[in-house]
Amino acid sequence: MNVGNRVCRGIVIGACLAAASTAQAASHSDAPLIKQDPQANITDVYAFVGRKYNDPNVKVLNVAVQVRPFSEPGDGPHYERFADDARYSIHIANPVTGRTLRRYDFHFSAVNGDVKNPNTILSYGLGLEPGPIVDIDDDRQNFTQTYTVRRQIGHRNRRIGRNLFVAPPNVGNNVTPAYNNADGMAVSGATTFDALDSYTQQAIYELDSGEVVFAGPRDDGFYADIPGIFDLLNIRIIDNNDNLDDGLGQDGGGVNGFKGFNVLAFAMQIPIDDLPATNFDSVFFGEQTGIGVYSTVSRRAIRLLKSNGTRINVGPWVQVNRMGNPIFNEAFVALADKDRYNRTSPSFDAERFAGYAEQPELAGLINFVLGTAIATEGRADLVNVFIPDVLRVITTTDPVTLAGESGFDRLGFLGNDLTSGVSSGWPNGRRFGDDVVDIGLTALASGPAFTQITVVGDNAAENDIPFHQVFPYAATPHSGINNSKDSQ
Repeated sequence: MNVGNRVCRGIVIGACLAAASTAQAASHSDAPLIKQDPQANITDVYAFVGRKYNDPNVKVLNVAVQVRPFSEPGDGPHYERFADDARYSIHIANPVTGRTLRRYDFHFSAVNGDVKNPNTILSYGLGLEPGPIVDIDDDRQNFTQTYTVRRQIGHRNRRIGRNLFVAPPNVGNNVTPAYNNADGMAVSGATTFDALDSYTQQAIYELDSGEVVFAGPRDDGFYADIPGIFDLLNIRIIDNNDNLDDGLGQDGGGVNGFKGFNVLAFAMQIPIDDLPATNFDSVFFGEQTGIGVYSTVSRRAIRLLKSNGTRINVGPWVQVNRMGNPIFNEAFVALADKDRYNRTSPSFDAERFAGYAEQPELAGLINFVLGTAIATEGRADLVNVFIPDVLRVITTTDPVTLAGESGFDRLGFLGNDLTSGVSSGWPNGRRFGDDVVDIGLTALASGPAFTQITVVGDNAAENDIPFHQVFPYAATPHSGINNSKDSQ
């Protein structure tokens, strides 16, 4: 493989057009039905090898799932809360078959549950007394959501955590000053646990079963120029003002359409030694050993609403959303199957959805419009990455390079960012900071042979605020009174 900066202009321009279809590459709007259910809508899944937050000698699998796209930081007085009638799940799966080997379920308390003071309009900043929140669930935090974690291995389902606090929203400096600087903007980029804000620290729990968990609002770490892409490829997407031979869409003139928005996140650290690793074949890295990771959200089959305001949720759990890799459902699966994909287990992907990867319609559309020659059939490389649709994490490596550390590159192995001889980032799991749009477009344009790498992107090359280098890694949630959408 020649991973260089040489660019085949025709293929590059065609692949850039592909960004119009892949821009929602992190499941922000992956299917019609889940678009109507934002609290159950998974935006991103991250999984990578790292160190335990309080013991660097313990190697762990980090898994983070983000839901509720385009969460407005200043959306008071209630702000965003996890759905209390949904089951949020992390699946540890066989990387070859997609079969779930272990599942962690997060269940959250009532969104209109007990408050310390029901006779106020404020959920935060006034409970039993007014003022800034110092500690989670103190007398200034009127509403506090909690959650329970269950672990299922085989037929054994065990509760491993309960009454755990969700971190509060970042209301602003008068209510949640620990999140922000003096100007009321979120402070992020901590390199140690002690450097994290106190709310995040207090929301990290080490369970007796060995896992570490977190839940709360976070910055949306997915970055892409959505507005420019959907403006029929605004010139800022494809323009190469620097005239450098570094690929198309690599000059940084794009605008991050997710800038300033938050999400809801739940995350775990799982000891690597406790995981059932399996051998699998990687199109880029050969025979490897590791696990698969994906996430689902489920709801009860029947929901009854009563005129007195009560809700009854009964029946079996029904899966309404899932995500493993970025890009696949949005850019490869046809409209007829997008909602069915969200209801299906990855163990069925080989028979139901592999054709979308092997014969990508997207490549044919690009060729028709621009006369390019992207391969439209026999894309075993894409099948290897996406089928079954789980993040494949190589668990035999050292902890991977993190965003902000020396040697990190948003393009992973395409930028020579390697850990133990393989890519530090996607498609070896996925880290915060991985530029999945650019990596995905580059793969589409360069495969299946990859004898020459054609670097393709959208000119949006970084998140709007730094990621933390310690669990839970996702950046601090934006402040409701002053966030990056307010800055130029």
